[in-house]
This record gives sequence, structure tokens and C-alpha cells, in this order.
Amino acid sequence: MKTSTDTHAHCQNVLCEDGVDLVTIIKCTCFYRRGKSHDHLSDYIMPTRYEIKQQLDNHKLLIGPTSPVYLSTLEDGKIVGGLEGIPSEGPVLFVGYHMLLGLELIPMVTQFLKERNIHLRGLAHPMLFLDGQDVFVDPQIFDKFKLIGGVPISKFSIYNLLRSKSHVLLYPGGIREAFHKKGEEYKLFWLEKPEFVRVGSKFGAKIVPFGVVGEDDICDFVLDSDDQRNIPFLKDFMEEATRQAGNIREGDETELGNQKCYLPVILPKIPGRQGTRAKRQREGSRVYVQVKSEVEQCIAYLKVKRESDPYRHLLPRLMYQASHGLSSEVPTFDI
Repeated sequence: MKTSTDTHAHCQNVLCEDGVDLVTIIKCTCFYRRGKSHDHLSDYIMPTRYEIKQQLDNHKLLIGPTSPVYLSTLEDGKIVGGLEGIPSEGPVLFVGYHMLLGLELIPMVTQFLKERNIHLRGLAHPMLFLDGQDVFVDPQIFDKFKLIGGVPISKFSIYNLLRSKSHVLLYPGGIREAFHKKGEEYKLFWLEKPEFVRVGSKFGAKIVPFGVVGEDDICDFVLDSDDQRNIPFLKDFMEEATRQAGNIREGDETELGNQKCYLPVILPKIPGRQGTRAKRQREGSRVYVQVKSEVEQCIAYLKVKRESDPYRHLLPRLMYQASHGLSSEVPTFDI
């Protein structure tokens, strides 16, 4: 039998262990609050340098081997390497394509913080904020999204973030893109409701369309949701996960509303590169279809240009870093 002294000593030992940060735990569990309940906007605390480093360390097997490339567009239309073309002052809506499993998310958000000290507040699916003993996965795997500033998506969230002049990260395709099927890579699944354009226009937000490529250079798709329907235990898991996560497109009977929550079965392969290109728009009143077209153009540009990247494959990148240092930035195609 344990005494209260034993329990107290055990707690002290846990908190003294390397890698245990009480402040980080409080942030991730949403215990910190100024009012009666936790508010993901007003109660949010920026990640510390240590926490950012932890995220980079946790994703080094993704970031290191893929050497992500970031491109942006200046006001005069010139494409440049890096994030120089991203507006430093908000409100800004960063709108784009969600790669398989959101592989681009953590590398991109941390790169914005490192390079420009710009904090992207991502509008996230409510399933990332599930809590309790009976959820379909361990809720702790979603802690990183809370730590880097994820906010449950809603009209109120985007309204309040833009009102506070934030840089808001929005994926109109949501989990339908992140959990897409075989053959659907780089396809947009956007509803025909320009909600973010109207809200952005109200606050004079700049809309920055962006595209990302690289998932087909990182992994091979083995089992998608259609395949898993034919495997009883995977089908049961998918149905329960979808039920618990909820469908924010409920009522939409089209393919756009078919938001199955499941774990795609993939096989990693010798990695190519991950690329992100952002354009710049001056007005929040840009027509919805134009923003969507810009995202598709960014994806098409990256898919074509990566063919001429001399460092697209892993071996040339390793050879470059062997001679220039492991932390050196690997060059890419001519812009």
C-alpha cells in the first residue's frame, strides 16, 4: 500500500526526470485558463524555444531526410527562396492544400517561427481536441497541435483570430485531403462556400494561397479507406473513429462530405523532397475560385520544377551535406 508520502515522492521524481516539463504539460492538457473554462485563443501561450526545439527533434526523421524547400512570392511577383514574401503584419489567411497525414504541418509551422518569427494559428478538426479514456487513440498524440497553436475550427475561431490580426492557417479541404484515397494526391476537396473569403474581407485580411508537394516522394500508399472497408477489424476501427471524431461536413451527401477518419497504411521509401510555395494576395475580397486556382497553380509549379532539382533524391543531398556540413541548407532547382 502506498502512503501519501510515497505518492508525493513519486510525483517529485517524475517531475525531476529529464524531458518532463510541467509548463508544457499544462499547455497540452489545456489546464491553464483565465476564466471558468479554457479558451484556445485568449489562454494560449506561445511555445518556448525549448518546445520548438523539441518539436524539431521529434520530427527530425521527417525534416532531415526530406530537406524541405520553401518558396514565397514578393510584392512585385518575383519568386524567392525562403519566406521573405510572407506579410509580417496580420491579419493574414494562409490557405492551402493539406498533404497526406498533414506531413507538411509541423515542419512548416516551425519554419515560419524560426525564419520569420511568424506564428501560424492553425484551424484544426475538433478530433484533435478529444479527451477522455474511450477515444479511439491516445489523446496525447495530438498534444503537439495544441502546443503549436491549433484552434478548433469554427466561424467564431476564424473571426476572433482575424480580429486579433493573427496569421491564420486554414485547410479548406480538411481531413478529406489529409486522409485522402489512392490516386487523390494533390487533389483539392473544397466546399463551394467561400466563408473564409467573406470573413477575411471583413477584416481586410491578406490571403496567401500555398501549395505543397512531396508525399509521393516520401511514402507509398498501401491501404486506403476503400481497402480497409474489406478488412473487418480495420473497418470497425474506421467507423468508430469517424463516429467519435464527428463530421464537420455532416449533411453533405457528395464526395466532399465523405470525411472518413482512418489511418492510411503507408510504406516509407527512400525520401525525395518536400516543397512548399506561397503566393501573395493583397485583398481579402479575392474571389474564392481564384484562391483555389492559385493553390492548384502552386502545386503544379512545384511538381514541374522538382523534376529539375539536382538534389531531389537522397544521395545527392547527403553528399552535399557531407561536404558543407550537416546543418547546411541544401540548394534546389533554379527559381
